[in-house]
Amino acid sequence: MRTLDAFPVADRRHIRVVLVDIDETLTTKGRLTASAYGAMERLHGAGFKVVPITGRPAGWCDHIARMWPVDAVVGENGAFYFRYDHGTRQFAKRFVMTEKERAQGRRKLTKLRAKILKEVPGAAVASDQPYRESDLAIDYCEDVKRLSPKAVERIVAIFTAAGATARVSSVHVNGWYGDYDKLAMTRTMLEECFAIDAGAAKELCVFVGDSPNDAPMFAFFPNAVGVANVRDFKDQLTAVPAYVTPSRAGAGFAELAAALIAAKE
Repeated sequence: MRTLDAFPVADRRHIRVVLVDIDETLTTKGRLTASAYGAMERLHGAGFKVVPITGRPAGWCDHIARMWPVDAVVGENGAFYFRYDHGTRQFAKRFVMTEKERAQGRRKLTKLRAKILKEVPGAAVASDQPYRESDLAIDYCEDVKRLSPKAVERIVAIFTAAGATARVSSVHVNGWYGDYDKLAMTRTMLEECFAIDAGAAKELCVFVGDSPNDAPMFAFFPNAVGVANVRDFKDQLTAVPAYVTPSRAGAGFAELAAALIAAKE
């Protein structure tokens, strides 16, 4: 992983879309700072498409699509994208799975929820669970005392043994039934919303993230960037970003935004 100043100016000039994780990439210790939010506004004002790519729930993403300076949002680790057109006041929702399929998945996840809470002391259902459409989020450090790496591995193992997909974020272990992830829905969103074939035009996008569930994005996008706290997960990452910001979390995102805007001026 190279430092951010190694990101060539010529490559930065090609960027049209900024894809950004939320937890501990935009946020800092669970809070969205003025500098990080301002960086999103400046990017949007400079003509970049800004799209959060997050494990957070549909309820949050509805708000984000409407209220934040963004062009779309991918949520629940790729279960959907939402897009709000302020000109026409039209809200577009694109799910991978049907409502029937999501309901079936939720019923199976309810059984896993009981098993996880019984077998992993200290784990809890995430506080944002009531706003989810497709997955089960288990809190391992957001509102509970941080669990050990072994406990987190056990949560992942329970999900996978039951045939579910499991991904570890900076705050939750998310589990779901269905063939999707952040990268698959991001590619769908780019094509359907912005007519960008990510397979043929990877250099038009930059992705910035911090945790293991961002690894497919790090692997796919050659201009991927990690905020400095990505190094906390260095032993758990199956792929690493090309560049790393000097600062952690939201401050690191603001550094990347400044570098992209400066290259465009």
